[in-house]
Amino acid sequence: MTREEIMEKVNEIFRDVFDDDTLVITDSTNSDDIEDWDSLEHISLIISMEKEFNMKFDIKEVNKLENVGQMVDMIYDKQQGR
Repeated sequence: MTREEIMEKVNEIFRDVFDDDTLVITDSTNSDDIEDWDSLEHISLIISMEKEFNMKFDIKEVNKLENVGQMVDMIYDKQQGR
């Protein structure tokens, strides 16, 4: 899966979690950019991504993420076996 394909799926997950079909995320999107993005929604996002991409994230990895682009990179790297 390419990085672009991962980003498309991540965008779909964000739309589902925040129940907003107009939501468009970018690499620089972070919790400050989405009004409803709180700790509970963050957990929902992580769980949804783990299910979608069939992988588990370490809490230390997740805590280091500053934006969506870093999440997409982490998913891409894990798929590549890095």
